[in-house]
Amino acid sequence: MTEKIDLPAAHRRTPAGKIRARGAGVPFVGRPGAWNAITDVAGVEVGYRTLIRGDGPLVVGEGPVRTGVTALFPHGRARPNAAAWAGFFSMSGNGEMSGMALVEERGRFDGPITITNTHSCGLARDVTARWLLRTWRPETRPTSLSGCRSRPRLMTGP
Repeated sequence: MTEKIDLPAAHRRTPAGKIRARGAGVPFVGRPGAWNAITDVAGVEVGYRTLIRGDGPLVVGEGPVRTGVTALFPHGRARPNAAAWAGFFSMSGNGEMSGMALVEERGRFDGPITITNTHSCGLARDVTARWLLRTWRPETRPTSLSGCRSRPRLMTGP
């Protein structure tokens, strides 16, 4: 059984005023950190980018744009390729989770974890991999042997 925790108001609602699970009385084991955020965990760093451009009705390929990405560094930016124990859950069976097979096989994930919309998942994965390849020192990078730096090209004609 979980203990009843007297929560500060900031832990019961989001900054926008939406009720949080604990605020609705959902019992969780443990106590939330000072900010009730993933960054309360020692060593974890988070980066994000939000894009908001234009307004009016949507014109495909032009906008308006409302999107973003969040990157979680389980061991901080100083150790971006360090492995972290991992698991996954797909509530509705929708969405894209790159790296899920690795998590199933090894129970861990190597590198930053990016969260974005379904249509940008592959792009976030590719950009993260490219960033990691630039971040690692060349003598520790296995790409010279495996050729994994090359990227497949899309066929556009016969």
